[in-house]
Amino acid sequence: MLQEARILAVADVVEAVCSLRPYRPALGIEKGLEEVRKGRGIRYDTRVVDACMKLFREGRFSFKAETEAPLYQ
Repeated sequence: MLQEARILAVADVVEAVCSLRPYRPALGIEKGLEEVRKGRGIRYDTRVVDACMKLFREGRFSFKAETEAPLYQ
């Protein structure tokens, strides 16, 4: 698998868990990071998960807070 695909897989999972969805509230960054940490070396590339964790731990990346209401309620 391409390294880019491995990076996108981890980024997508973290973003999806952290984001507001029509069917559930945003679960937060800790839950997103916990999800990829649980799958480290199993579902997700070890080095990519480590790099992701480091970026958030060092404050070098964060998501903008969602300000819009869900489309469906």
